[in-house]
Amino acid sequence: MLDFTDQHVIVTGGTRGIGRALTEAFLARGAHVTATYTSSHEAAERMRGELSAGDRLTLVAFDVSDHDAVKRFFEDLSHPVHVLVNNAGIRKDAIVGMMKVEDWKRVLEVNLDGTFYMSKYAVQAMSRPKYGRIVNVTSPSADLGLPGQANYAASKAGQIAFAKSLAREVAKRRITVNCVQPGFVDTDLLSDLSEETKKAYMDSVPLGRFGTTAEIASAVLYLASKEASYVTGSVLRVAGGL
Repeated sequence: MLDFTDQHVIVTGGTRGIGRALTEAFLARGAHVTATYTSSHEAAERMRGELSAGDRLTLVAFDVSDHDAVKRFFEDLSHPVHVLVNNAGIRKDAIVGMMKVEDWKRVLEVNLDGTFYMSKYAVQAMSRPKYGRIVNVTSPSADLGLPGQANYAASKAGQIAFAKSLAREVAKRRITVNCVQPGFVDTDLLSDLSEETKKAYMDSVPLGRFGTTAEIASAVLYLASKEASYVTGSVLRVAGGL
């Protein structure tokens, strides 16, 4: 079960937080993992040293919102693509009336445009062998509409709608496309929140705690596995009851 031996997996934003947990989980199950990141070279090299995965781990730095950089990344690949996890994402919170236009655009560029660019070229790579798994890491914010996160919520809702459409387009090629919705997970993405806000968020979770990166990784592994061959166009919420 959930064996990824000899499979090639791409995890965007794969060196920190949930992304690092995903990289570790796939490596532990035999995969070759390409973890992408934008600029944190220190964190990436630290992870490389700590994981000691040898040639099964490749780190590549580029911005998923840069179409030309994404295209070059796929052109440079010398191996097939079995799994793509669109995990790269950012937040720039503010109420709509005070939100900077550039913050609105930047969040959609990374979270939604990046998902489109990566998926576009992954589908091309997966189509000839007629096998592939694409998993988008989204958020319950897409459905709940948390205050101050209109840009983030819009980008995450867009990821879900995109996945549902793409799932129908590529089903005949035995490529599945699904989403995982992590709830509040204690990662760098929440580090800028006040303790008061964090407590309010935790109090809203029926299970009464934040999730762990390992719990999110387990859900992604299932949807990325051969065992999930009849699951596509679906959204799996891992959010403690939210």
